[in-house]
This record gives sequence, C-alpha cells and structure tokens, in this order.
Amino acid sequence: MDIHQLRIFASVYRNRSFSKASEQLYISQPTISEHIKNLEKSLGCTLFDRLGRKIEPTSEADLIFPKALQLIEDLEGINDIVLKSVQRVKGRLFIGASTIPGTYMLPRLAAGFRSHYPDVSFEIQVGDTKRITDCLIHHEFFLGIVGAVMEPKVLHYEPFLEDELVFAGAPQFMEEMNKSLQIYQVPFLLREEGSGTRKIMEDFLQKMQISLKKMNVVAVLGSTDAIKQAIKVGLGTSILSRLAIAEELANGTLQEMQLGEEMKRSFYLATHKKRTLPGQYKAFYDFLVAGGGE
Repeated sequence: MDIHQLRIFASVYRNRSFSKASEQLYISQPTISEHIKNLEKSLGCTLFDRLGRKIEPTSEADLIFPKALQLIEDLEGINDIVLKSVQRVKGRLFIGASTIPGTYMLPRLAAGFRSHYPDVSFEIQVGDTKRITDCLIHHEFFLGIVGAVMEPKVLHYEPFLEDELVFAGAPQFMEEMNKSLQIYQVPFLLREEGSGTRKIMEDFLQKMQISLKKMNVVAVLGSTDAIKQAIKVGLGTSILSRLAIAEELANGTLQEMQLGEEMKRSFYLATHKKRTLPGQYKAFYDFLVAGGGE
C-alpha cells in the first residue's frame, strides 16, 4: 500500500466510478482498476462490488475511506510545513570564515542579507583557512568562507569573490627598494602556517622563482591586521590582500610595488559534500553566489 493507491481509492469511492476517477486524476481507467486490485490484494478484502456498469463500496471500504482521507491530509500537511519552512528564512547562521573574508567582507554581506531576511542572526568564527577547513570536515560548521582550496575530496568549493595579493610596505621601504634594495634584503613579515593568504603567496612566489627561504623574514604574525599594523610602523614589508589594505593604499600610509605577474586569488564558499544545508544557510549561500546583493 502506498499514498498513490490511497488517493486513487479515495477518488473511486467519492465518484462511485472508475471512469470518473480516471478523468479526475488524469490516469487511464485500466491503471485505476489495476491499482484498486493491488490494494484489495494487499488488504485481503474486496473494496468495491462490481454491479454491471455500477460499483458500490463495501463495508470495508466505508471503514477505510475516512482513514485514507486523514493519511492524505497529513501528508499534504507535511508538504505545507516544509514549503513554509523554505519560504520563510529565519534562524541562526553559525559560519566559519578565514581572516580576510571574516574581517573585511562578511559584516557587509551579513548586513545585506539581513535587509532581505530580518529573522536571521549571525555568529561568525574567524580563524585561518586550515582551522576553518578542519572544522568543516568535522561538521562544526555547515558553511565556511576560505581563501584556499585544501580538501577538495571532502569539501565542495564554490568561488564567489576575487581578490588580489599585493606587495606593500611603509613609504620609506618602498622608496629604498626603488633605489637599491633587492627583494631578499628588505625586512619581510609572514602570516602563520595554515593561512590561506600565505599558501597563495607561496604559490605565486614559486611561480616567480622567488625563494621564500632566502627572504629576510623578521617576524611571523597570526593575523592580517597584526601584519598591517607592523608594516605601518616600519617593521618590514609583506604580501597582503588588497581588500585588507585598500584604505591605507588610498591614503598613502602604505605603498605597493609590482613583483611580477598579478597575484589574483579567489575566495570560496566551502561546504561538506555529505551535508545538506538547512534553509537559512542555503538562502545565504545562494545570496553570496548571486553576488551578495550587489
């Protein structure tokens, strides 16, 4: 017995006719008859007495009919509940983000999303790309935003925003480099291991045949903001996200220099391949893929 058979049974019962049920349900009359026969066989009783061209429900059919209606109504009610849940986006979004998107992008994106869906709230955990990736793998987040692809076998990555890494420093360092200093002489600051920015930077330096081991690394710091403040006070130079230092480049407190090819990189929406996104997460994911309201 299945819900499809019960719908056919209810239509035949109401109409007292196989042909009228066929017209109502847009199913051929032989198919209607076959479903009723299978239902009768499953229940072990006759549901309709065939009286020439007429049919009459049996007492068993009279007993079953209200129960069948209730089951059909309950199923349709479940569909309505799911539909309303999908249509009304609400609830908490607990999202992991690497440093750049978590600090410089997500606040604006969250505000844009809440302007459409005011019944959502955000909790954003910021860490390096490796930590966010590990949390996604262990199901601590449904959705992460990261700057590098690290576990493509387990996670799905959807690029949704482009950034550029730039070699930058305080004006005095940039002026000295323009005159005489070489890349291996200038003091250089690094992000910690596990940072998406560092991984992308290392890949680009390798392509440009610049050895990180030969560079004059004077400090390794745990966040983009820490490196930004350090280079502003003259501790050294670094390679940073353009998004993170846009204001400093605009007002001249930091200057950039081209090392070679442009260091473009993407930020990714990362999800576990075996997890289904709840409604509010799916809505936010689609919002970001569509451009974040821009």
